[in-house]
Amino acid sequence: MSKKTGNLSINSENIFPIIKKWLYSDHDIFVRELISNGCDAITKLSKLEMMGEYTFPDNYKKEIQVIVDPDAKTMKFIDTGLGMTADEVEEYITQIAFSGAEAFLNKYKDKTTDDEIIGHFGLGFYSAFMVADKVHIDTLSYQKDAVPVHWECDGGTDYTIEEGTRDQVGTEITLFLSEDAVEFSNEYRAREVIEKYCSFMPVEIFLSKANAPQEYETIDESELREDDVVVEHIHEDAKTEERENENGEKETVEISPARDRVKINRRPVSLSDTKPLWTKHPNDCTEKEYKDFYRKVFMDYKEPLFWIHLNMDYPFNLKGILYFPKINTEYDSIEGTIKLYNNQVFIADNIKEVIPEFLMLLKGVIDCPDLPLNVSRSALQNDGFVKKISEYITKKVSDKLSGMCKTDRENYEKYWDDISPFIKYGCIKDHKFGEKMMDYILYKNLDGKYITTPELLKEQEKKEESASGENAEAADASAQEQDAKDGQADAEKPKNIIYYVTDEIQQSQYINMFRENGMDAVILKHNIDTAFISHMEQLHDSVRFQRIDAEITDSAREDSDADSLKEMTDTLTEVFRKALNNERLTVKVEKLKNESVSSMITLSEESRRMQDMMKMYGMAGMDPSMFGSDVTLVLNAGNKLVQYVASHKDGEKTPMLCEQLYDLAMIAHRPLNPDEMTRFISRSNEILSLLAE
Repeated sequence: MSKKTGNLSINSENIFPIIKKWLYSDHDIFVRELISNGCDAITKLSKLEMMGEYTFPDNYKKEIQVIVDPDAKTMKFIDTGLGMTADEVEEYITQIAFSGAEAFLNKYKDKTTDDEIIGHFGLGFYSAFMVADKVHIDTLSYQKDAVPVHWECDGGTDYTIEEGTRDQVGTEITLFLSEDAVEFSNEYRAREVIEKYCSFMPVEIFLSKANAPQEYETIDESELREDDVVVEHIHEDAKTEERENENGEKETVEISPARDRVKINRRPVSLSDTKPLWTKHPNDCTEKEYKDFYRKVFMDYKEPLFWIHLNMDYPFNLKGILYFPKINTEYDSIEGTIKLYNNQVFIADNIKEVIPEFLMLLKGVIDCPDLPLNVSRSALQNDGFVKKISEYITKKVSDKLSGMCKTDRENYEKYWDDISPFIKYGCIKDHKFGEKMMDYILYKNLDGKYITTPELLKEQEKKEESASGENAEAADASAQEQDAKDGQADAEKPKNIIYYVTDEIQQSQYINMFRENGMDAVILKHNIDTAFISHMEQLHDSVRFQRIDAEITDSAREDSDADSLKEMTDTLTEVFRKALNNERLTVKVEKLKNESVSSMITLSEESRRMQDMMKMYGMAGMDPSMFGSDVTLVLNAGNKLVQYVASHKDGEKTPMLCEQLYDLAMIAHRPLNPDEMTRFISRSNEILSLLAE
């Protein structure tokens, strides 16, 4: 072959400078592209061999060698694929955007499938010029009597092609790295990038450092393989030691038998797991394999709760494993990772077009060769196909969860506290997912029992019917009194009120009152619950969620004279407003069944949700009194301390007792701030000292 020069032919227009600098978002991605090209070349040769158009030579290995040389500032990518002729080099390499994979598939479309061909755009090779000042290609085609080819390009549009010296079928690409990219000639940096993008390539990948000293390992002679290079044969004699037998006599015992070992050149270890777990059928995977794979991929040594193995061939090819990790209790600290692969080639993390937003709280891998990737493989083209994939994944997750609730309720309940934020978030963000999962949302009651949404609503309806039947007259009187005070119609009250608790310790006084009166509540302590209960109320018009300290329930009250309560309320309102120096304070006197309860704070559900929203936007720590009459100090007319204040409104100790009663109520409502707590402790000590006098 005579030496020849030419000019790169750019399909459509000269975009070479753009390709060189801006085609890919991450410059290290050239490693993925060049190794992917090598995988394609090996896959094509294997298909030709299967079709009888090529015969593998003895000791043929499907592998890619990556050799770094920090001294020469080079990287080599060597594959054992089908290689190229001079004409093919000019066709595939010099015509940018001519995809060799596409041409191959068109040629053999009646004989093979494209399931394992990675490349589609013919641009991957040119990613090399993002890091290299010069690139050499040495290649030898599988075709009979093929002549080796050498190709050079210095990053411009000029190239040189001539007869080469390669004597093995395949391709060797040499990158002469630019000064700002010499890091990639470092063995550890190269390993990092290969493991990032190519850990699951379908071909074995070996990394080595040029001119590195030979490393060795010693194995049993029985483990010797044909391709091992033996350096030394080693015989180890049996090892013995002297021990006392049962009779107290000393005897020599063999503790390690004699064996023959060999010192060999250290075997190279592939950086690629060519058959990752997601490519196997779920029935062929063990629990240990799932957990080991999780640890390996996500470096998370906390075991996942459970997982879903996706395995679909029609109407599109999709495989993967989604893990439900044990998550933190705070919603904003949940971080998941869904790794997207295309034919075992890593594409990106958490691509929102494929992975529904709420699923990104999980950890997992998804491999879909049918994805319509754009030229850089780092984003997806918009089309209905991608949406179908997303919907399929969502359906599989909801099927798994609902199935577990139906057939494995014990485990479902065991996992619930960990997975509930994810499920609730999914119900809010994805209407279809919410429809499928709504009946499998669990609520934990005060006794720690889990009940589903339908069970909760049914139980609530029974309680409402029972309460309305037993207390019809009392309810009518209470409604008339409330109408007179607030002008609110009883008809406006929701049919079903579901009471809930956000802090079992903080709200323990209210919980005890509920228990004493045979009432129940559900525990909703996660940040996502505020948004979720609002979502539930939108779906169910007749349902309203209310925290147990939003009001005093009828069941906690005793029948009492309305006039005497009104008189006491007027008196105590005046006393407490003066003592607390708060003219906006709302005081309400109730006669509670439990006389030991002296004071309580109630805050309307609307105001509470306003506070929660303000916390979300960084406005936490505000005093509830800023909401005016929505915060109510409830005083128990049956409590002796409250009665003392009412009968000693001008007493010397009355202001101090009012402050104490208010703080006692507030402690059960929310934590006191540092100044409030300091005053409360000082005042408590003062009151105790008075008792000791």
